[in-house]
Amino acid sequence: QVRVVESGGGLVQPGGSLRLSCAASGGNIVISAATWYRQAPGKQREPVATVTSRGHTNYTDLVKDRFAVSRDNEEPMVYLQMNTLKPEDTAVYYCKATIRHYSEPGWPLRDYWGQGTQVTVSS
Repeated sequence: QVRVVESGGGLVQPGGSLRLSCAASGGNIVISAATWYRQAPGKQREPVATVTSRGHTNYTDLVKDRFAVSRDNEEPMVYLQMNTLKPEDTAVYYCKATIRHYSEPGWPLRDYWGQGTQVTVSS
């Protein structure tokens, strides 16, 4: 059974940095693509950063030039490096991983969500 787990959240002062990790486990799998989302209290969940199956990256304008998404080429892991954090970045951050299952016929792709990790930016 595939599991996706985020980690790395915490409390940081404005201007600080955090690195979030998204780890997938459960069989012969790789993360083909992934999108980091965030949800602030009282707001809808919104996409923040995406890494595609070809390694291309996309960002919402709110985090462009401050955040960087990357994918590990050896392990089923995705990262979100967050720099110059602002109070408005405070949210629960979720990873949606598109995972290819090499142990199944046809190597199907399926999406999985993690449980989220809290990021709080405050002085």
